Amino acid sequence: MPDLDFLLIGGLAALVGAIVQSSVGLGVGLVATPIVTMLFPSLMPGAILVVAAVLPLATLTQEVRDADLRGLGWAFGGRVAGTPLGVLLVAAVPARALGIVIGVVVLAALAATTWSREVPRNRGTLTTAGVISGATGTASGIGGPPLALLYQRESGPRVRATLAVFFVAGAMLSLATLAAAGQLPARQITAGLELLPFVLAGFVLAGPLRGYLDAGRLRLALLVVVGASAVALIARNLI
Repeated sequence: MPDLDFLLIGGLAALVGAIVQSSVGLGVGLVATPIVTMLFPSLMPGAILVVAAVLPLATLTQEVRDADLRGLGWAFGGRVAGTPLGVLLVAAVPARALGIVIGVVVLAALAATTWSREVPRNRGTLTTAGVISGATGTASGIGGPPLALLYQRESGPRVRATLAVFFVAGAMLSLATLAAAGQLPARQITAGLELLPFVLAGFVLAGPLRGYLDAGRLRLALLVVVGASAVALIARNLI
């Protein structure tokens, strides 16, 4: 039987996160992960990874043609390499220290890319972003910022579709790797499935916001979401 507290609190977090991700391109893990980790730690990271695998499919039903599949090939190659590292981090590094390190890395990348006139996007940067995303996404459920920063100057549909393809494939890989390593209890999977109605509702509610941000406001919103996620992750692990 589903836990009522989890459905109310985790469901609200998933709903808000889904609204953010469905409009900006990422956000469900950034919003929901700190809350679920703090209040329901036994359900992480599997519950959020399930959500991260399903929500992007809704985005792809509308914008799949805008995805940068060529760039994703290099990024996903990096993700494959980084995922086992994430599993090792889950098993070997204290959760608090891991969260702080991930937050600092994201803030450093945000600062470097925000003040650059042009963020280089090539085989090297895409592969590196994929490696970091694989490690952090598997370890904490937050794997979107590295790749999002590389696409921050693209159009809304391009950002959302590209990240959506990456999230679906990456989340499935992380889930399979965690399961193979014995780090994915069945309760984490069922908890993620329980959040799906909230996530799909968030996607529907985000429709008007997508149009608003696509009118030249997406980059600022994306940077704010990435920065807020890193600060929240650091603060949560320091408290």
